[in-house]
Amino acid sequence: MSTQRATVPASFFGIVLGLVGLGDCWRVAALAWGLPSSIGEAIMLGAFGVWILLSVLYLLKWLTSSAEALAEWRHPVQSCFVGLAPVATLLAGIAIAPHLHILAVWLIVIGAVAQLLYGIYFTAQLWSSEREIGTASPALYLPTVAGNFVTAFCAGYLGRPDVGTLFLGAGMLSWLSLESIISNRLSFHVAIPIPLRPTMGIMLAPPAVGCVGYLFVTGGISGGAPDLVAQLLVGYALLLLGLLARLMPWVVHQPFTAGYWAFSFGITALAFDTIVFVIRGLRGGLMEWLSIGLLIFATTVIVALIIGTVRLLVRGKLLPPPLISSV
Repeated sequence: MSTQRATVPASFFGIVLGLVGLGDCWRVAALAWGLPSSIGEAIMLGAFGVWILLSVLYLLKWLTSSAEALAEWRHPVQSCFVGLAPVATLLAGIAIAPHLHILAVWLIVIGAVAQLLYGIYFTAQLWSSEREIGTASPALYLPTVAGNFVTAFCAGYLGRPDVGTLFLGAGMLSWLSLESIISNRLSFHVAIPIPLRPTMGIMLAPPAVGCVGYLFVTGGISGGAPDLVAQLLVGYALLLLGLLARLMPWVVHQPFTAGYWAFSFGITALAFDTIVFVIRGLRGGLMEWLSIGLLIFATTVIVALIIGTVRLLVRGKLLPPPLISSV
């Protein structure tokens, strides 16, 4: 029996989310504390390059290994990660927006439409098919919650908070409806399988990324002091960060894989939120010290993830085994 050639899974687009998240942190850090803007732009350039590479490889997967791509599309867990491709496209637009505005707008529009269509398709399949509760994981947030929150952020960034508010509402209510399902599965069902435990990092993303979207439909960087809703979202994100820290000995029951990038977007989004809070007036107190600590923490996490990923790549062990095999 010959095994089908390993291909890039859609989950690898999570690498783009983490890199752009860190680039955004350093962009706003330059505004908050006068740090070199070149740091953020260099990270964004790298993130855009990774997005191009992954987009080409993912397209080749559909062209040369369509059976594997379809298996991923139909898989009860892996199908959730397909929604990362349009989200990464949205953030690729953010990465180049200060330099190639027209291209950035096109990428954001394409990503917004694609994530919305996939979210509708995925949810319709979820509602109309039979699934075991054991297949539920935090990855369920990706098709409708992550995509709509990031679209809200991008729309606000482009000066269309009216459009962003619609996507924010879609993401917020999708998050709340899924939160009870996922919490119930995690609390009252068999423990999540070891290979899926890195997806626990996604739990941090909804409040942290939702706050990013909320901030950018309520004034963005130049808005007034962050209101109660924004601070409540950060408060919940900090609680989840503490829970994930407590769970890390339970999560890390396998060698490093690219799946650990699931932690990256929530951690960088939370750091971004707190730095924007500082820019919007919460200086000189607990929030500023918290934002500095979270920037350092987020940078350390992303650097560690990059090192681990490069090591796997050099050893030829980065790509996971295919979902199907051929005789």
